[in-house]
Amino acid sequence: MFDHDIKRVGILFSGGPAPAANAVISAAALNFLNSGISVYGFLDGYENLERYSDESPLVEGEHYTCLRRNDVSQIRNRKDIVLRTSRANPGKKITSFDDLADPDRNARLRAVYGALESLGIDALVSLGGDDTLKTANYLYRMQEVLPDLRRLAVVHLPKTIDNDYFGIDWTFGFFSAAHFAAAEIRNLGADARSTQVWYVLEIMGRKAGWLTYASGIAGEATRMLSVEDFDDGFDARATAEHMVDLLMARERDGRRHGIICVAEGLADLLPDDQRPQSVDEHGNIQLGAAHVGRTLAEEMERVYEERNGHSIKVRHKQIGYETRCSEPSAFDVLLGTQLGVGAHRAIIEERLSGHMVSVEKQLQLKYVPFDELIDAETLKTRVRLIERDSDFYRLARSLEYQKTEHPEPEC
Repeated sequence: MFDHDIKRVGILFSGGPAPAANAVISAAALNFLNSGISVYGFLDGYENLERYSDESPLVEGEHYTCLRRNDVSQIRNRKDIVLRTSRANPGKKITSFDDLADPDRNARLRAVYGALESLGIDALVSLGGDDTLKTANYLYRMQEVLPDLRRLAVVHLPKTIDNDYFGIDWTFGFFSAAHFAAAEIRNLGADARSTQVWYVLEIMGRKAGWLTYASGIAGEATRMLSVEDFDDGFDARATAEHMVDLLMARERDGRRHGIICVAEGLADLLPDDQRPQSVDEHGNIQLGAAHVGRTLAEEMERVYEERNGHSIKVRHKQIGYETRCSEPSAFDVLLGTQLGVGAHRAIIEERLSGHMVSVEKQLQLKYVPFDELIDAETLKTRVRLIERDSDFYRLARSLEYQKTEHPEPEC
């Protein structure tokens, strides 16, 4: 329970964009303003905050903006993020709880704290993915190990079009991104039927297959593949054999076309001889550069020619960044707006800190402690995969093309 007066609140957005982000920002800011609380919108995520020092103070209009009602009214459906974003990660060097007290490892977090302190910020509302959640937890927990720090309420709002957040069923932007990707799948499906070819479409999703499956279901794809489908790694060559089985079964039905959707996160599961070597600044495989969809498409062409003695064209395409700033759906605007309201209620009405705002049932607010979302020993966030025995997974499987020994029944 946070027992200090709240007079100034900071809001920031960090990580990749997501549809309806502005709905969250707008609702949170308006509710704080209506309570007589000043709202500071920090620009470009943590980028400027982690560089703060007495010699390089924050500059209004360049590093932050004082939000007023006109700034956050009528923006809920805007596609760009009004506060902008970056992937700056001030907690990058933190690997254990003890690191939070280590001056060599907590320097960027201390800079963030100093920047907030310089403006007299009493509470921070962060919007972002798992790295942003970890940073929020670090700022919250650092107050335990550094008692000289002035108390700061920290509340987090979950954001990812991947929908793999533990503690919430649906993240804002997910359905908008799935709707956009599904439209792309349907367009390419029409092209596939017209030209009698196959497509392998690589869809965003590093750790889970929610976006691949939702897009594939709505776009009426022939087959969907994601990290949840493979227990012992993803071998593109072996998988190509199964996909050619599918391709040839459809040929026997007179269907020489189809769409296979694969999650980009499958690149993380490739065997060493198929894995890309390039990694990002966080040590993760650069999934966009891995081209796991292209690899599978090329292997399918090879296997088909080996079996049949003639070639076939399997086209490949990535569907990624264009989904992140797509038109927000009504549901995502509603969800984002409620989460923004929840940030105000968590801090002002519930007096909470170290919690993530979530919803359940009919957008009923609930507040999830960071301890339930982050492993206490590793400080890593929990990931919510699609469970193979879930009805959602079974839904996807039931709608895919079925290879069957039974003839199509007559009426």
